[in-house]
Amino acid sequence: MPQSLRSTSVRRVSHLRPSDEPSVAIRQLSRWLEADTPAPLLIETSGSTGRPKGVVLPRRAVLASVEASARRLGASGRWLLALPSSYVAGVQVIVRSLVAGHEPVVVDGLDVGRASAAHHGDTPTFVSLVPTQLHRIMTDPDQVAALARCHTVLVGGAGLDPDLRRRAEEQGVRLVATYGSSETAGGCVYDGVPLDGVAVTLGPEGRIRIGGPTLFSHYDHDPELTAETVVDGWYVTSDAGRLDEDGRLQVLGRVDDVIISGGVKIPLTTVAERLRRHLLVQQAEVFGVPDPEWGQKLVAVLVGTAHDAELRDWISAEHPRSWAPREFRWVEQLPLLPNGKVDRQAVRAGL
Repeated sequence: MPQSLRSTSVRRVSHLRPSDEPSVAIRQLSRWLEADTPAPLLIETSGSTGRPKGVVLPRRAVLASVEASARRLGASGRWLLALPSSYVAGVQVIVRSLVAGHEPVVVDGLDVGRASAAHHGDTPTFVSLVPTQLHRIMTDPDQVAALARCHTVLVGGAGLDPDLRRRAEEQGVRLVATYGSSETAGGCVYDGVPLDGVAVTLGPEGRIRIGGPTLFSHYDHDPELTAETVVDGWYVTSDAGRLDEDGRLQVLGRVDDVIISGGVKIPLTTVAERLRRHLLVQQAEVFGVPDPEWGQKLVAVLVGTAHDAELRDWISAEHPRSWAPREFRWVEQLPLLPNGKVDRQAVRAGL
């Protein structure tokens, strides 16, 4: 094991853990940016698809991301904080705004209109959302109009449904879909194109690997996981992807998010994305559960009003009929984590 990894397990290092109270986090990060030798940030991952981890991010990685993002967007300015301040996306919103010389405006209750109205002047306004937030905002014309007044709306944390994007852009909202994680200091691929300085390659099974100055240093108190995840300077993600004819990255889902049902391999992410594109489906998550006949069967948990048979036909219109879920469970709402993502572990436990 490299010396640098061995040392992290025994050396006591102070970290700054951003507060989940926005006003406190803003003060913390303001002082952090001004410090001569700041402690690294400790970002707790959400655990939406696995066990939570403590990601250690040095200031240089965060600032590299902030600078590359501003270059790609072509502007900087004041950011509206609609995400939890203790997660990496919220931290980046705060830091981007502070680096640009503006205190971020906290968005209460997804009221983007009220938050943006509090900002006066010609300074560009930006906001970062997860798809669930964008979906809810799109039901309110006044909020959509407020989004359209923003310079750019970043959407990350999960796949962005093409129909949702189209509807937002038809209303004048400038969207950029981002891909990244706490380990990459947030979104580092914008609309399939890596930020300046970020490198993306595909390993075995199409597993996405990321390199560059925005990477984390290690996992807190977990040198073994660090050694497994950072290989030859590359962060080895848990996601599979492919490069299209223009060289843009398309994220296909988690490498292990495939089940075998009756001898057929079924990619869960692909099925879920197809279900979400149905007009009568508001939210959808799919899982493989043990089954004595099929080995595993595909179960869909949904919010909406469509009929099961209709959705099976909807799946088979684009994919093999065998990919259609064998069971549909309809709920009033899906549980969410504090960062706005669906709590897949809680949904799975309910199965």
